[in-house]
Amino acid sequence: MNYKILATDGRAKQGELTTVHGTIKTPVFMNVGTVAAIKGAVSTDDLREIKTQVELSNTYHLHVRTGDQVIKEFGGLHKFMNWDRPILTDSGGFQVFSLTGLRKIKEEGVYFQSHIDGHRIFMGPEESMQIQSNLASTIAMAFDECPPHPATREYMQNSVDRTTRWLERCRCEMARLKTLPDTINPDQMLFGINQGGTYEDIRIEHAKTISAMDLDGYALGGLAVGESHEEMYRILDETVPYLPQDKPTYLMGVGTPANILESVERGVDFFDCVYPSRNGRHGHVYTNQGKRNMFNARYELDHRPMEEGCQCPACRSYSRAYIRHLLKAKEMLGMRLCVLHNLYFYNTMMEEIRDAIENHRYVEYKEQKLSGMKVVESET
Repeated sequence: MNYKILATDGRAKQGELTTVHGTIKTPVFMNVGTVAAIKGAVSTDDLREIKTQVELSNTYHLHVRTGDQVIKEFGGLHKFMNWDRPILTDSGGFQVFSLTGLRKIKEEGVYFQSHIDGHRIFMGPEESMQIQSNLASTIAMAFDECPPHPATREYMQNSVDRTTRWLERCRCEMARLKTLPDTINPDQMLFGINQGGTYEDIRIEHAKTISAMDLDGYALGGLAVGESHEEMYRILDETVPYLPQDKPTYLMGVGTPANILESVERGVDFFDCVYPSRNGRHGHVYTNQGKRNMFNARYELDHRPMEEGCQCPACRSYSRAYIRHLLKAKEMLGMRLCVLHNLYFYNTMMEEIRDAIENHRYVEYKEQKLSGMKVVESET
């Protein structure tokens, strides 16, 4: 692995992460394809066209359906889904948080009931690493617990201590897997995850502990789970300086364009979120003039593209009126075009962010971008 910072502007950093599947320019937004596909009928050819650098898939979901052993038979996730650029797989740890009623946490790992058919599943650090090795992703995430918000200090401290023990087990198991002759990607990277909720002292101490493990990258988990944006930014302000500055810093599951712009300024350079695809499937599109609801009757006779000047596949070819018609008629094409636009918007914004950092004008760029996106829909 080779991560190098090319430019800084305050705490914002622009860099490159060289991987076995290509170079990632940071800051980067990873497009979320939970089950090896972006929801909204978006193909990997589409992802290349809209400037996607990294695709993100979900370890738990691919394990329960279709199965990581099946994907291994195809030579890993890259070959299975026909994607030749980097893939990050999460560890299944978020399902510890999201499937509260279907799991039990123990020191050895987590016992689940499948959300599909109810069958019993066990996943611990070793199992998570084995599944991700079978998937052969570029970057594997360590198995952790994403604690709920709010949580007591005692619960949080115990959870974080266990996550640290799990991280060491992940590291040992990945090292073992890399020596096996049938391992598809022996160059797989491992990112550790900082936890601690909104307790900044627990966050900082955990950041120091995992930084000493000299991993390939570091994530901040357990944010955007119910706390306010201000609380999240405070935790980033306090915690990011204690993570290695010469390694990628990843804020998991975040977020809105405003969240990304604020977090880049605080030193974060990897992001993922379902917002652009989820909102697109519901006809809500991001533009530099704010978010538009394409179901709005005011677009019935509007000949303009969703965003004038946008070069995404949807805006190059179709009017607001046509896309509104598709959505109203419940045609899948309408949903697909909105998702493509939103992902293109995010990917293009990350290009602009990298350029602004390189030219030492990030704060000015951020303020202009945020100001433009506050325009109300009725004005555009």
